[in-house]
Amino acid sequence: MRKKILMPFLLCFISVAIPVLVKAQATATYDRGNFIAKGDTLPYRILFPLNFDPAKKYPVLFVLHGAGERGNDNQAQLIHGGDLFLKGQVRQQYPAIVIFPQCPKDGFWSNVKVKTDSSSFTFTFQTDAPPTKAMHALMAFIDDFLDKPYADKHHVYVGGLSMGGMGTFEIIGREPKIFAAAFAICGGDNTLNAKKYAKKVPLWIFHGAKDKTVSPDHSQVMVDAIKAAGGDPKFTLYPNDDHDSWTDAFAEPELLPWLFSHSK
Repeated sequence: MRKKILMPFLLCFISVAIPVLVKAQATATYDRGNFIAKGDTLPYRILFPLNFDPAKKYPVLFVLHGAGERGNDNQAQLIHGGDLFLKGQVRQQYPAIVIFPQCPKDGFWSNVKVKTDSSSFTFTFQTDAPPTKAMHALMAFIDDFLDKPYADKHHVYVGGLSMGGMGTFEIIGREPKIFAAAFAICGGDNTLNAKKYAKKVPLWIFHGAKDKTVSPDHSQVMVDAIKAAGGDPKFTLYPNDDHDSWTDAFAEPELLPWLFSHSK
């Protein structure tokens, strides 16, 4: 992406002001890590279950952030969704390993072409295109982590918002055998990719009907394409939400029960 469009692209992906620092609780509770592969570094924050026992196996959830949280501070990616998994009831009811990787500042999870002007964005989603450097590093990280003896390969999940929602669609298309279920918030994909995961990965799609950054049409066409390919996606369209539909999505009482109910 050219430097001259980077700043407006970044600003428009953030529909409300976000704090410079994440809440102290999240910062302190999520452990820090860095995955290094072929010279590329992927920072990540990881939350282990309460009373973690390395002799046991645990579900693993990867959460992909949006464009506004890119960088290398290994902190900003926790801003949206990080607090959800710290709630006492959630930690007690869903003892899972939750991982928030961080995409580099100039990177992008999915291979999507973005055009922008002063008031709008145009997204052209690819099919059968090579992974971006960030996606390549993410896939290598996931493969490496799932080799840990305490990772339950039958219960692996992924979800994301905005740029991370696009990344969610892409990674389940690239690795449909890995993920037991996924959720994509205000994202999008090429409809030709739907057949790659329609019958293999249960998917819950969220979007705001008033989203001026990523049109809700990008989610609607994917719902239709997945159904046409034999899948049965869940779809929640928030009538009054703009681009920050992740706030309502992460507050959905059925999101985690639905997600963790699936297995491979």
